[in-house]
Amino acid sequence: MTSAVRPVGPTPALLAKHTPRRSALVRKREEADTLEPSSPSKRSKVSFDSNVEVQVVEEWGKSPAVVQESVRRAIQKHAVGDSTSYERIKAVFVPAKVDQDEASPTAVENHTAALLNNVSMLNKFCADLVNTVLDSNWLERSEDYVQLFTQFLANLVSAQGVHLPNVLRMLADNLAANPPSKNKTSKLPSIPLSKAYGRAHKTLHYLLQIIPSACRILLSILTNAFPHQTDSRRAHLVYVHNLLQITEYAPILEADILALITERLMKIDVQVQEDLEDLAEDAEEGVVRHIPQVGPDVAKILDDPEESDEDSDTDGETDEDTLRTRDIAKNVEKMDCILDMLFAYYDRQSRSPLTRSRTGFLDMLLSQFQTIILPTHRSRHTQFLLFHFVQQSETYVDIFVGMCAQTSFDKKKPAMVRQAAAAYLASFVARGTHVSAEIVREVWDYLSTELKRLHRDYESGCRGPDPQRYSTYYSLVQALLYIFCFRWRDLESGPDEDMEDDELPSIYDEERHWRVGVKETFQLNLFSKLNPLKVCSPAIVTEFARIAHQLRVVYVYHLLETNKRIRLSRFSGASSYIQVNRETALSARSDEEHHHLDEYFPFDPYYLPRSKRWIEGDYREWKGVPELDDEQVVESESEDEGSEDSHVEEVTETEDSNE
Repeated sequence: MTSAVRPVGPTPALLAKHTPRRSALVRKREEADTLEPSSPSKRSKVSFDSNVEVQVVEEWGKSPAVVQESVRRAIQKHAVGDSTSYERIKAVFVPAKVDQDEASPTAVENHTAALLNNVSMLNKFCADLVNTVLDSNWLERSEDYVQLFTQFLANLVSAQGVHLPNVLRMLADNLAANPPSKNKTSKLPSIPLSKAYGRAHKTLHYLLQIIPSACRILLSILTNAFPHQTDSRRAHLVYVHNLLQITEYAPILEADILALITERLMKIDVQVQEDLEDLAEDAEEGVVRHIPQVGPDVAKILDDPEESDEDSDTDGETDEDTLRTRDIAKNVEKMDCILDMLFAYYDRQSRSPLTRSRTGFLDMLLSQFQTIILPTHRSRHTQFLLFHFVQQSETYVDIFVGMCAQTSFDKKKPAMVRQAAAAYLASFVARGTHVSAEIVREVWDYLSTELKRLHRDYESGCRGPDPQRYSTYYSLVQALLYIFCFRWRDLESGPDEDMEDDELPSIYDEERHWRVGVKETFQLNLFSKLNPLKVCSPAIVTEFARIAHQLRVVYVYHLLETNKRIRLSRFSGASSYIQVNRETALSARSDEEHHHLDEYFPFDPYYLPRSKRWIEGDYREWKGVPELDDEQVVESESEDEGSEDSHVEEVTETEDSNE
């Protein structure tokens, strides 16, 4: 049996059959290597043009989603020190220069939306970016963008409170005469200033709604942003107008804002009075002539950035007094316009159907009187706000009179404040048309009782008139004299208070009946050692002496003659008896005017042309004594005729001597 022999090596057929298969990629590469070179004339299926310009998509050409992600990464890199992309974001909100391209409105909107979505990352280390956005021109953009920007501000201050003061400061600045967020570039369409102010108010209102605590911070910012008293009329009117707008949607700030306006108005008022005193005596008439009788239209001023209170006819003027008079006239006009705005504002409050509004504004006025008006010396017009509106309510007339009287007697108050309160009391009672005769009598009795008490305390230790030691006493006496000169008709016991002047008894009647205590008060105080007629204002004393003599209330002319020989400087501050020195031709004469009480009465005639319309019907003009005034007119005409006759005689004598 033959056995099969197994071949040792593989046969060629088997080797060919079992050769491993090559990959397609290897085969294609090998086939490509064996192909002949392609013909130069054969074109390839795909070709690239080496001359094509490659452009990089700029920051403001990206889609909103890409912008949002790039903003997020830029802020993250900025936090670790890489600010390249961060600075590019800031550049989007910076107004371009004349020779540069600026970001498109779409790009600005996309970046603002991106910042809104990443507001949680805008901490204090991103303050420069936030401030750049705040300083951008947003007021003149589209309504949609303004709404987006407002939402960004709201989310920003809610998430990052550190930026709240800067946001409020930006909005306050945009309520000024020239808003910084407007007209930063001429490439945006301009809008009226009134519309820009409206947008700023709407944004501020929204922020105060979501963050009520921002009101305290806002008040401080508004105070610091108030125009200086030397700034233009337009700067003041625009800012005051916008402040009054804030009170409509932020009533919690109403009292503080009105107090702020009153305080700044008082500074202008006092400065005007000081400037007038430095001028010649007849300069006030020149100032009044330079004030327009019709004030500017506030609505027109808001939309007219070119409006100016500069006079066009000042060119070529070189006289110093004339130029100064014009400057004072501008301040007076500025004060007149602001007062007119305040009168209108309070008038709307007084007509409000809400009881709280009708009485609340009077409470604010009384508060301003105590804290601002009364302590300020020599104001001239601001206090007429109180004068007008207090007279609309008998209750508030009584409250104001009581407030002044109480302050006059308060020993804890400074002497100057007590004297001012007495002046306000006397001036209000004397000048107020709606102050009833009953109030006049009550005030008279109140002052008489207090003077009787002070006289009892001072008389025993008094050695002569001393303005320093007895200043309160003298101020009350002067208030009494002033009231008598204006309201003596209400102190008579006989005639009806509704009688006209021509129906009153004649000054020549033998019997005039006065209320109990009128004559006694004069006798007790005027002829005492305190000698108030020597200390009170000479102008008021002279007028009182004339009226009192004609009405046969008291005769003081002999006392006035004696007082001419008394020098107050010898008694001022004296604690012991000092012999009265009589002046002679050889004695050294000193000016004693500063020892007399100031004849300042705060409700003297009101001359501001635009705002004086508000007090018409409230103000009592000087009437005097009818028969006595007629006699003065006749005497004045006689003196004029006598001076003319004397002049004719002098001329005749001169001609005779020449002949």
